[in-house]
Amino acid sequence: MPVRRSELQLYLANLLDVDAFSDSCPNGLQVEGSEMIERLVTGVTASQRLIEEAIAHNAQAILVHHGYFWKGESPTLTGIKKSRVATLLEHDMSLFAYHLPLDSHPTYGNNVQLAKTMGWTIEEELTGAVGLKGFVDGAETGSSLRRKLSESPGYDVLHIGEELDDIESIAWCTGAGQGYLEQAIEAGVDAFVSGEISEPTVHLAIESGVHFFAAGHHATERGGVRALGTHLAQRFDLDVQFIDLPIPV
Repeated sequence: MPVRRSELQLYLANLLDVDAFSDSCPNGLQVEGSEMIERLVTGVTASQRLIEEAIAHNAQAILVHHGYFWKGESPTLTGIKKSRVATLLEHDMSLFAYHLPLDSHPTYGNNVQLAKTMGWTIEEELTGAVGLKGFVDGAETGSSLRRKLSESPGYDVLHIGEELDDIESIAWCTGAGQGYLEQAIEAGVDAFVSGEISEPTVHLAIESGVHFFAAGHHATERGGVRALGTHLAQRFDLDVQFIDLPIPV
């Protein structure tokens, strides 16, 4: 059943509490398309490939975690950005994007959804971060947790730490959350999971004895937009398709 673009926009703004966030990109409707939406495609990043997939599904809108118009990037519509936006406009297709609001949401957020997928118990928020902390499901070692984290993306997750050490408490922050390892160390957890890794992260993990897992930016941030799409399908009786376009980082 079709929904008005403005109604969907307002609903998402309220549901995700977008006004509560100071973000590095605009959250909400980034490119305006058809007034009525019947078919919606969701995905992690608004790449040209995802747009082409949405066209193939005859979608009137796309909803993503990583959209356009980031602070610090050129504001001009040239090159790749011009091609993406031109394709959206040519097909009268709207683009909705939600960054920090979709990381942090208590139901549909990336961090909550990663915990749900992995069977982790959430204890509380990780101080000073958008991440969470809690406990793993049953007994884990460094090697067993790495295997479980690797199952979904289909490639080996990078693990810094001793393979056979026991892991009970854990903290996590999806995407480019490796900078929150210090907060995880201060929280006294056994392990920290993020999407990416950096050179300083390796030293901190080794010297602190806290296991670090880099499970992929894309892989750790699929859950939020997929769960949100499922909710919208039920709420508005929309045809919603989650399109996963895996990449190895």
